[in-house]
Order: sequence, then C-alpha cells, then structure tokens
Amino acid sequence: MSERAAGNIYDLGYRNYRGVRLGRRHALFALYVHSLRGVFGIGRGISSKVFPIGLAIVILVPAAFQLGIAAIADNTIEVLRAEDYYGYVQIILALFCTAVAPELVGRDQRTQTLPLYFSRALKRDDYALAKWGALVTAMLVLTVVPQAVLFVGNGMAGNDLSGYLKDEWEQVPAILGSALLLSLMTAGIGLAIAAQTSRRAYSSVAILATFVLASAIAAILLEASDPDVGRFSLLLSPFHLVRGFTLWFFGVSPDAESQIGRADLPGAIYAMSALLIASLTIILLLRRYQRITA
Repeated sequence: MSERAAGNIYDLGYRNYRGVRLGRRHALFALYVHSLRGVFGIGRGISSKVFPIGLAIVILVPAAFQLGIAAIADNTIEVLRAEDYYGYVQIILALFCTAVAPELVGRDQRTQTLPLYFSRALKRDDYALAKWGALVTAMLVLTVVPQAVLFVGNGMAGNDLSGYLKDEWEQVPAILGSALLLSLMTAGIGLAIAAQTSRRAYSSVAILATFVLASAIAAILLEASDPDVGRFSLLLSPFHLVRGFTLWFFGVSPDAESQIGRADLPGAIYAMSALLIASLTIILLLRRYQRITA
C-alpha cells in the first residue's frame, strides 16, 4: 500500500493596503518623468542613449563655435545671430523628433502594455498628454539651452556683461517664445504620426518625410505657381514656419531674396499657422488614444 505524500497548508490570508493612495495626478506625473527619461535613454542601455544625446551635443556646436569666435575677436564678430540659430539646427531637431517619437509611443503598442496603463488611475487622455509633455520638454531643452549659451556667452565675451544684458534683454522673450512654439509644433507632428502605428520604421520615415518633403513641395509651389497663391504654400512647411515666426519674434525682416522674403507674408501668420498645427496635432493624438484598442 503506497503512502500518501505529506504536506502542510498555511493560511497566510490577504492584507489590505493601508498606505497612501497617490491617485491619478501622481500617476500622470510619474509617467511624464519616466517618458522624459526615456527620450534621452536614461535608465536604458548605451545604444538607447547614443543617438538622442549625440544629437543634443551636435545642436550645441554652432553656439560653441560662435562663443569661440567671440572670445578670440573680443566680441566684435558675430558669425551667428540668435534669430538664425534654428535655421542651422532645424534638420537636427527634425532628426531628434524622428528618432525619439516612435520609441516614445510605439514601444507600449508593440509590447501590448497599454492595457496595464489604462487599467489603473490613468485615463487615455492622461497617457497621451504625459507623452506629449515629455517630448515638448525635451525639445525645449534642445532649443532654449543653446540659445541661452549663445546669449550669456556673448555677454561674457565682452567687457561689460551688465551693459550687454541691459541692451539685449529683449532677446529673452523672443528666445523663449520661438523655442516654445517650435517645440509645440515639432513634438505635436512627431507624436501624432508616431502614434498611428507600432512599426518604428514606418513612423520614422513618415515623420522625416513630413518635415523634409513639405519644405521641398512648398518651395516648388512658391516658384512654379502664381505668386499670390504660391506664397501661402510656405504655411504648410514646418521649416518655413519656424523661420517665419522666429524672425517675427525677434523683430527682424527677412532677406528680400529669400523664400520668406519673396512670400512677403506678415510674420504673425507664421506664428498662428504653427500654433494651429500644434493644436490640430494634439487633438489627433488624443483622438488616437480614445480609439486605440487596449
């Protein structure tokens, strides 16, 4: 006769959680911080850090170059002006958005972790806004920091820092305003496109094409179509919008021979168009997460 296996049953019971329930606001902030860290690859492997941090360093190169010239020439030579800075780095900003936006929202779709987020205190709109806020913040870092370095460095290169700051203080609102609008528009375009698919390659190509092809098409329409009609095509190009509203913020007239100069549109129209695009893209992003299967 076989013996029965001996065993013990332990009644451990269940304990109710008696700690503080931080709720929806804390969950939203935690997701925002986690997403912002993810933009720069913080907390991940080296390969996740190389591209975003590398591009961030490259964006600082024009400012460092100008500071070097100012130090050598005693601030008498101004190779790079603040209103021209984004024209030098706009393609790098587009590449940064192309690289990080698909990873920011596509990873959760690929790994099917969205149901875990939505089953907690977070709502669908909270998730979208946290991701959007993280990318806008990252873009602000890449736009404000180089301009701040350029502004403060030019002042320190001269003999009278306080006098420089007193004379050039009006650049500060222009720097902040143009950087904020650029960041809102760029982040909105990137996330609105990236959220449509979990395939990183597809979304990356679509985002980069939106920035590059829109600029090329706008330039072609300006040259080929009726001037009274073709000039409005620049309002569909992110690069032209950035150039137009940046000049408007700084109160600088465009070169008459440039595309912006030949279009001869009021600078405020570029700013309003960029704000409209930023608003439409965040609406598209929110609608996407209201309809996405999770």
